Amino acid sequence: MPEKKLRRIVRPATADERRRHAEIRQKIMEGYPPAPDAGRQESPPGIPAQIRQAREARGLTWYALAKLAGIPNANTIRDIEYGRDAQISTVQLVAKAVGLRLDLVEETV
Repeated sequence: MPEKKLRRIVRPATADERRRHAEIRQKIMEGYPPAPDAGRQESPPGIPAQIRQAREARGLTWYALAKLAGIPNANTIRDIEYGRDAQISTVQLVAKAVGLRLDLVEETV
């Protein structure tokens, strides 16, 4: 018997599917809320905090933002939000993906 090959069809979710998925996520969050202070580290003030605030306002996870910015590793988003070293080009991609712009401004002494 010949082996059957399956084709995966990728398509955007319909409005009904997105609504149903949102309801499922909401029920799960109500049933299993995150523990207070579940190891979430605060972002340092400035660029990291602004990127985190913009990401959360859009309801994006680290993984979703990485995909949106074209970055292969979601841990890079975490590192940026925690104020760890990151390439400026990567920070620019992330900022642009959440609707922010990085500008270099001359420092006044």
